[in-house]
Amino acid sequence: MIEPREPKYQWGQQVAAATDLFNDGSHPEVPEDELIVSAGTTGEVVQIGHHEEANIPVYIVEFGAAEGRVGRVVGCLEEELAAA
Repeated sequence: MIEPREPKYQWGQQVAAATDLFNDGSHPEVPEDELIVSAGTTGEVVQIGHHEEANIPVYIVEFGAAEGRVGRVVGCLEEELAAA
């Protein structure tokens, strides 16, 4: 059995979207293939999960709340994020 990869980012850490994030169909309030979060938008890691099959961390990030707007919660992979 392969051990789960340790997360690069931690709960409560400020991160930024490394690329534009589009809806892959998993975000019900947004039409599929529509832009959810623009590259560079900052957010906070609010939860860290684990993708069983790929054996990688999955981050739940709330984007936009720091800018005074209602935040948008998005599931992200490590390569979609950068330290803020």
